[in-house]
Amino acid sequence: MDKEVYTIVVFPEATEKPKRFQIPKKIARIALYTSLVLAVGFGGAFAYLTQQFLQFRDDKVELAELKRKSKIQKVQIEKFGKRVRTFETEMSRLENFEKKLRIITALDKDSKPRDENWGVGGPHGLSNHSIRTALDKEVQAMLDSLEGDLNILTSQAKLRQVSFQELDEFFKNQRSLLASTPSIWPTRGWVTSGFGYRKSPFTGLPEKHEGLDIASRKGSEIRATADGKVITAGRQYGYGNLIEIDHGYGVITRYGHNSKNLVKVGDKIERGDLVALVGNTGRSTGPHVHYEIIVDGIPVNPRNYILED
Repeated sequence: MDKEVYTIVVFPEATEKPKRFQIPKKIARIALYTSLVLAVGFGGAFAYLTQQFLQFRDDKVELAELKRKSKIQKVQIEKFGKRVRTFETEMSRLENFEKKLRIITALDKDSKPRDENWGVGGPHGLSNHSIRTALDKEVQAMLDSLEGDLNILTSQAKLRQVSFQELDEFFKNQRSLLASTPSIWPTRGWVTSGFGYRKSPFTGLPEKHEGLDIASRKGSEIRATADGKVITAGRQYGYGNLIEIDHGYGVITRYGHNSKNLVKVGDKIERGDLVALVGNTGRSTGPHVHYEIIVDGIPVNPRNYILED
């Protein structure tokens, strides 16, 4: 029995004899099947790589969009963060203002301590499975931080609201006291010597300074810091030209080293009235006003009473 074969005839040129090749059918089938398998494999691989390429391209576009949105969100959050920080600064200013009001009105003695140490916390550290997750996490972390700050500020604002309501009620019933309480700067200038112990500019020895020295140009205006009545207007040892105003309620203010006194004993004064001009009289090293506040005969720190920034 002849073997089953396939005969392949090749005609090289018109003048040459044709060449014959015989391939067993079994080998031909194996070659055909192998070719089919390879063709299918290559086709599948090409299709898979094409799909991966398209997916990668789509992911790249999506990632670029996510980055763009993330940048926009960060800018918006940073702007909001600046507003929060401004709010924090304002809250701090209000807190200092409230403290001064309470010192002036003596309400600080009656106020109960408030717990203003607020705790902030929470879990952190989700798995970073992808760039998208990382971007979302970064934005979320910023939002969480801002939310924590806002919660603290909201609580502080509520405390300030309650406190100012208490002060408002006090002032409604104490309008005369408020008008008679020193609360502004007597002149504009630079504080060259504060309240308390210092080295004497004359002897070099420690001495207690019972007021504020506010340096200013000679002839600058000195104004009363509250309503009252002038009880001294003349020269006093050490003070030079001195104005002394009795505001009632045990409060007296002094303005020393004046170049000129503009009021006389017995004059009734309102807050902001011009009472003297800055000078260099008495025990002084240069033009300034020595400003004192005396409460029940005891000198106190004027800074605690000045409500202006």
